[in-house]
Amino acid sequence: MCNTPARRYADAAWGDRVERAEPAWRRWWQQRLATGKFAFALPGIIVTLLVLALHVADVPALHQLGNLLFDEYNRQLPRPFEDAAVRIVDIDDTTIAREGQWPWPRTDVARLTQALTEAGAAAIAFDIVFSESDRTSPSRIAAVLARNPLARGNYPDVARLADHDRIFADALAASPSIPGFFLTREPNRLDPPDKSGIAIAGSDPGDALPGFAGTIPPLPELAAAAPGSGFVSIVGDNDGIIRRAPLLARIHGRIVPSLSLEALRVAQGAGAIIVKSTDASGELGGGAIGVSRIKVGAFEVPTTSAGELWMHYTAPRPDRIVPAWKILEGRLSPAEMRRLFEGHIIFIGTGASGLRDLVATPIRDRELGVVVHAQAVEQMILGKFIVRPDWAPGVERLALLLFGIGLSLLLPRLGAARGALLAAVALAAAVTGSWYLFSRAQLLVDPTVPALGVVLAYSAVTLLTFYREEKARSYIHRAFDRYLSPELVDRIARDPGQLELGGEERDMTVMFCDVRSFSALSEKLKPNEIIGFLIEFLTPMTDLLLTRKATIDKYIGDAILAFWNAPLDDAEHPENAARGALDMVARLRLLNDPANRPADSLWPGEVRIGIGLNCGPCCVGNMGSSQRLSYSLIGDTVNLASRIEGLTKYYGVTIAIGSSMAERLPGFALIELDQVRVVGRATPERLYALLGDEGLTDDAGFQALAAAQDRLLAAYRQQDWDGADAALAAWPGATFGLGKLGALYAERIAAFRSRPPGPDWDGVFQAVEK
Repeated sequence: MCNTPARRYADAAWGDRVERAEPAWRRWWQQRLATGKFAFALPGIIVTLLVLALHVADVPALHQLGNLLFDEYNRQLPRPFEDAAVRIVDIDDTTIAREGQWPWPRTDVARLTQALTEAGAAAIAFDIVFSESDRTSPSRIAAVLARNPLARGNYPDVARLADHDRIFADALAASPSIPGFFLTREPNRLDPPDKSGIAIAGSDPGDALPGFAGTIPPLPELAAAAPGSGFVSIVGDNDGIIRRAPLLARIHGRIVPSLSLEALRVAQGAGAIIVKSTDASGELGGGAIGVSRIKVGAFEVPTTSAGELWMHYTAPRPDRIVPAWKILEGRLSPAEMRRLFEGHIIFIGTGASGLRDLVATPIRDRELGVVVHAQAVEQMILGKFIVRPDWAPGVERLALLLFGIGLSLLLPRLGAARGALLAAVALAAAVTGSWYLFSRAQLLVDPTVPALGVVLAYSAVTLLTFYREEKARSYIHRAFDRYLSPELVDRIARDPGQLELGGEERDMTVMFCDVRSFSALSEKLKPNEIIGFLIEFLTPMTDLLLTRKATIDKYIGDAILAFWNAPLDDAEHPENAARGALDMVARLRLLNDPANRPADSLWPGEVRIGIGLNCGPCCVGNMGSSQRLSYSLIGDTVNLASRIEGLTKYYGVTIAIGSSMAERLPGFALIELDQVRVVGRATPERLYALLGDEGLTDDAGFQALAAAQDRLLAAYRQQDWDGADAALAAWPGATFGLGKLGALYAERIAAFRSRPPGPDWDGVFQAVEK
């Protein structure tokens, strides 16, 4: 078509209409990209999305932040105490002093139970496990006396007296009693008493409940007599604080109730406990099946998906507790007993020193475990619950996105000062909203996640701005301090011309270190565990090398390439390299001992390494291309060090060195291994094993080894096989972990006996592998 003025005008008009038709949001986006403002906002958006991913992944550290804030809420606004007809009978220090040391005869516990029953207690729950027979029963006392030659009496008559456990069982049967039992992680086949039926509305939530492998139940006679039974085990969060009381647990395929839940059931004379799952009718389910609510008689209790009750503790209330001695000694009148206990749920616990079960709560660092059971029942009776609603995570994530991304987009326009004010407002809004929901509606909505997003987004955007402003001044350090040694970075910073390609020839020591059988070790670990192990291995080894003035060239998977005498001068580089290698072997010996590793270590077991060292001229400097530089070294010395490391496995030694380095270590414990022609090199090399420093050189055992090794090699190279065998027979190398070396020479000698090498044999071993 022709390009007329009319045509050009029509095209321009059409283009203008297309531009006006673009959505406003797209034009805004393109303007942000064009001006670079979005680039400043991007780090804040990224960290916000990262926090969101961690929240969705349910990372425990984020939970802990919220838990600590909820603890402060509980301290600032504890549950107001109301008498919910719950009492604690405490076997305290005064009771022990007056009634005798624990454990008491079961007749005394029976008297206590009978007194509470006669006072009209609705339920008597024991935060005590009666798992062993009473040693003071008449039959057992009679047996003890019968074995005493100084005792006199009619023991059969004593043995026929009523058994104390039987007396206690009769008291339990005549009372609304609930003996406790422990749940344990150690497996056994003992089953807890089955007193209450569990009915499930919806799918079985058993997998969501805390699971246990074993139990410590009360004596069968006692368990059979009592109308109820519940577990007393309470496990806190990772920091040990009890924030939620477990009401249900799973053991041997059964769901069992807690002591507090069973006490509430027995007090009402109720039948089965009804557990409503998250997918039951009318519930907001989704995801894994868990518990939503528990119904016990007339009471319905909201729980977490794991069947736990969020605890809202009261301030300490001494009037909740009655000392046991006052009941046992009849210090309370019948009227007072009825006032205190009639129609009440009674928990019996041990608060005496040495007996007490102490736990940490948000209110108190040292609280009796029985108080947690009692307060759980109080909340269930009063209907005073704090709840973390199922919509809370969604609200927290939405607030995180609004605050984090919004602040990231606004900060480049507002600047650091006004941005800080906006961030403070966002933080205040998150915390204030959370506190309002807790104080007015007893709802737990965690503000720490959006608050963390605000702090991290503000920090990321502000740091990027600062980074851009400081870019020119710190360019060299930013570019290279993760790749080169600090000394080299400072040297380049002082003279940027050193970034040019090229190098210099220097006399250097080179080390190659490699993990033996790394592929086999890797098969035992997942990819992320391999990385964790390498960090555990490389970090201490690198620290040791840097302490000995090494420059770390690179990590090649599990291998380390290091060198000495560049970029900084080191006149004692052979000695420093040798001591660094010996330090690494000593540290590895410690790391291989499980006692020296943390519990979460990913160390795969016995790890062995091979180290090759060599001295000589190298070309060191900036290697690579004009696009990317690497401060490294090349040369025959480097290649030979690599081959020497590869031969450590063949000779069964940990550290092997070349002849030029051996000449520079006159005081170290060295023995000659062999003459070897390595792959890719025509000139043979004398190899030595480095066994220790000057301290080992003076050792008589090492001196004997060195002399025997010299005799062995001399006879071997002269083809004196009988002499070599005789030297080998007296060779003490196994004492120094050189058993493989001895076996290698024994095999060679036997082979040469049957097929002599000939008169022109030079005694050099030709290596066929790198």
